[in-house]
Amino acid sequence: MREQTETDAPIELRMSRVLPATPDEVFDAYTDAEKQKIWFSILDEEPGIVEIDVDLRVGGQQTAVWGPSRDQLFVETQTFRVIDRPHRLVTTSTGHGPGGSDAMTTEIDITFEPHAEGTLMTVVQSGFPVPEVRDFFEGTVWRGAFERIAAYLERAAEGS
Repeated sequence: MREQTETDAPIELRMSRVLPATPDEVFDAYTDAEKQKIWFSILDEEPGIVEIDVDLRVGGQQTAVWGPSRDQLFVETQTFRVIDRPHRLVTTSTGHGPGGSDAMTTEIDITFEPHAEGTLMTVVQSGFPVPEVRDFFEGTVWRGAFERIAAYLERAAEGS
């Protein structure tokens, strides 16, 4: 039997951000299709395409299609494996770039914990093919998602 080495370990990222709302509000912002359609593009200068469909139940799926134009669309389908509203969400995510390029499947485990300043949202995503892809998701994808969700929650709080 071969010993597992560090290079055999799944490539994962772990990121956290305190968001300015309750765990219920953050969980809903992350999982509600209509709210996602707003925060997905809330910081964009030019409107693009954002189509999201959510069947929020264990075994259900969320499909997100987005991009600057019809010929430059990204697609992600998440299958819900654990839903413990508003504490935890676990999905298997399969996505690809325009034209089906760079297809990848990962596991995403998100927790939503009460915090003095709102909610501590922690993302653990594993199964990246190489460290460079993980680094892109950490520096661009999740950092951008946290910024967009925070902007959405701040605007929602101002409007209430």
